[in-house]
Amino acid sequence: MTTDPAAAEETEPVTGPEPGGPGAGPGADDDGGSADGSRAPAGPDDEAAAGATDATDTDTDSGEGGASESEPESESEGPAADGASGDGTAAADTTAQLSEAEAELAAQRELRERIERRKAEKAGPVQAGARLSGKAADLLAAVRAVESGGKPPASVFTEPEPAPRRSAPEPVRQPQVMPSATPAPVASEAVDTVRAVLVEGGAPEALAAQVAAVLGEGADAQLRENPWQLLRVAGVRPEQADGFARALLGAECGPDDERRGGAVTVWLLEQAALAGHTALEAPALHAALAQRSVPDPDAAVQSALAEGDALVFQDALDEPGAPPAPASSEDDGEGEEGEAERPVRVLIGLERYALAEESLADGLARVVNSLPKGDGSAADWESAATGSAAELIRAVAGHGLVLHTGGEASRAEPAALAATARSLGLRVCAAAHTPDGRRRFAALLASTERAGRGAASGPDPLSAPGFGTEDETDAPDGPRHGTGEAGTDETVTTVAGLLAGTEGPGRDTDGMLRTDLLVVLDAPQLDVESAAMLAESLPDGARLVLSGDPGMLWSAGPGRVFADLLAARACPQVASRTPDPGPIGELVSGIGIGELNQVAAPGKEVVIVPVRDAGEAVHRTVQLIADSVPRAIGIPAEQTQVITPGHGGAVGTRALNTALKERLNPGPGRFGGFDPGDRIAYSPTPGRTVPGQVVKADADGLHLECAGAAVVVPKERVEQTVRHGWALTAHQAVGARWPAAVVVLPGDAAQALTRPWIYTAFGRAEQHLSVVHGVDQALPRAVAEVAAKPRTTRLPALLRAQVPAAG
Repeated sequence: MTTDPAAAEETEPVTGPEPGGPGAGPGADDDGGSADGSRAPAGPDDEAAAGATDATDTDTDSGEGGASESEPESESEGPAADGASGDGTAAADTTAQLSEAEAELAAQRELRERIERRKAEKAGPVQAGARLSGKAADLLAAVRAVESGGKPPASVFTEPEPAPRRSAPEPVRQPQVMPSATPAPVASEAVDTVRAVLVEGGAPEALAAQVAAVLGEGADAQLRENPWQLLRVAGVRPEQADGFARALLGAECGPDDERRGGAVTVWLLEQAALAGHTALEAPALHAALAQRSVPDPDAAVQSALAEGDALVFQDALDEPGAPPAPASSEDDGEGEEGEAERPVRVLIGLERYALAEESLADGLARVVNSLPKGDGSAADWESAATGSAAELIRAVAGHGLVLHTGGEASRAEPAALAATARSLGLRVCAAAHTPDGRRRFAALLASTERAGRGAASGPDPLSAPGFGTEDETDAPDGPRHGTGEAGTDETVTTVAGLLAGTEGPGRDTDGMLRTDLLVVLDAPQLDVESAAMLAESLPDGARLVLSGDPGMLWSAGPGRVFADLLAARACPQVASRTPDPGPIGELVSGIGIGELNQVAAPGKEVVIVPVRDAGEAVHRTVQLIADSVPRAIGIPAEQTQVITPGHGGAVGTRALNTALKERLNPGPGRFGGFDPGDRIAYSPTPGRTVPGQVVKADADGLHLECAGAAVVVPKERVEQTVRHGWALTAHQAVGARWPAAVVVLPGDAAQALTRPWIYTAFGRAEQHLSVVHGVDQALPRAVAEVAAKPRTTRLPALLRAQVPAAG
């Protein structure tokens, strides 16, 4: 790494404040959140219990928390255009569309209904011939008629005229306009009745709409019966719910109230999910309940279980290093018959995540076991297995599920795999985490296919000027060139778009994706619910490849699917040997193995800018973006991204975005703090961030351009879903890359740094990386010693029960 002060000063000639200036702010994460922005503050001694404690402060980096990364920053109203009516109603053509969030929720409901139907079918009695239909059912009826002495119907032995075959209907393509995730409207009468209860209990009446939407019909009666139901609203803390309950119940209210114990149990499980856990071990949950002044934690857990709000599980401890079960012997006495009991751990989790993990394990087992054996394609795959992707191609040829690991440069191998599969006539779909990842992989796939055709048939006419140029590659949906029935615009999607049905090959009449090979890029970003929906959507015989960099930050939602699968060793794993190029690639590769190395950077690819305090850090960051990097490196400000550990604090995203807006796009912010031309970060659903730009604002709301698509955010949703985007957190930036990145490490962020965070933040730069460095030795210490916080999940145990470990 280049740490020469002269090199830094040559790139950054203007000095910052003098020593003795203002000290660092209170903290990069206002509530002391975890290094990776997990929204989980310190709790009980156990890590899982810590994940279950308070994680609702809106100033944290919510990337790992699953909550929207654009939390409310104030109680002010959203934008209202000059002369607009202010009713905040979106245009009819926008509101009539199905939003991404609603589509995802509908997919989740369909998934859960499918799981319940399967379970009911397995549990119910099977009647002979009950599932037969058509000709088979008629023949069975005829056989039974003969056995009973009757006459079979004549129609059984007559051949009906063949009905004309109908092709499966094409999926309905939704327009590219991305409507915001506006919650379903609630009747004003219901909101008014809830508001009256909130006012009576001393709670903010602004919560009325949220409470009515969360609790549903009869929300006011539910609140009066159990005031602690207020904890189901995001952002409400137990002490606030306690005050509300005291105002409504009076002397009846107490910490030993059974209703309070059950509600706090569910709240803790929800906070644990925000920190990435899909379940909590019973001792950790009991400790967290005791910390919240619940006198009888066991009774509180039993109350939540009895209400059906939570589920309990017992998972065998078969991990490596677990004590083996003692062997039985004849001398053990008559009371000890058979084998000794195996050690188990007791877990408590919310139903939605329990169902998702079980569904994911079922789906992956089906993918592993449903691949046809000996279908005659082995020779075709083998002949195509050349170059750096040969090992991956051979693994996919013989297995339904394959894991692929590597850095940014290793994406060439999944691209080669996808091109090979398409050349063999297979339907291929690749899904990235972000629109930027989709664009980059689409360009890589198109380039790979052009190279393949050029090698097979000489010069490629499609490589002539005007085809596959930079303008085409940078199109929002990637290059429009492709082979086979679907071009790369249909082949390469985002995970969210694929699940919502707005992108990709569509689904067949059974609801399955019309694909033979699904390649999921950025696999560490898959949470358990998204992974379950993908696995359930694959048809029998389809192949699934999960590709990603295991050193990256984990998913925003609960679970650690990719890491669990790597640890379970339930399928082939292919580790890429393709290194990331250049000084930045060398630096990031060293961080991945716990080493912060100095790298040669003759072209100023890596520059360290030391700072003494928070004020100097902000000053230097603005100067780098607005002057030094464009002048010395040649990369304009709009192609440079600032990354910092948290939203709050003196050098958080809020402070940096305020300073950057003042320098780069000053304006009054009359549209809810935004002006046309502002860079923004839009969160259509919790845990997803799409960079974009403000276009205008009118009566319909705030108009954005995100990844080439038009977005209209109603004014009442702006506070919750839109932030300024010159500065992002690492969780918001994951999955995207920029020509230049400025990573800001203020002194108050030293405790927030982890190896995955640093690895992810530094890896967002393609050509130039500037590090505003104010943490001294905390940076190498974090790289060497501070790994990702563990997450409690059930997926490894569920996989062991269904899929044998690969040899």
